[in-house]
Amino acid sequence: MVIHLKYEHMEEMKDVILEYVTNEYLEEDDDEISYDTPLISGGIVDSFSMASLKRFLEVKYKISIPDDKATPEAFDSVDKIVELVKEYVS
Repeated sequence: MVIHLKYEHMEEMKDVILEYVTNEYLEEDDDEISYDTPLISGGIVDSFSMASLKRFLEVKYKISIPDDKATPEAFDSVDKIVELVKEYVS
């Protein structure tokens, strides 16, 4: 049962992050994005936006992501962001 709850929490986290990225960084006429859409390499999120996304994650999940872990590669998709956040959520 614990594994199932963790999985549900992960899916919820993916949805929260996807919604944030969609609302903050996409225009109404942009294509929809998915969990594996390239955010940084696809030009959706730039370095300034990545910093605000990092701050959102830290506040939302009450964590601190070290700057050396907040790389473009780590923020290049919702799936990768969730993997990063998982490392710091207790």
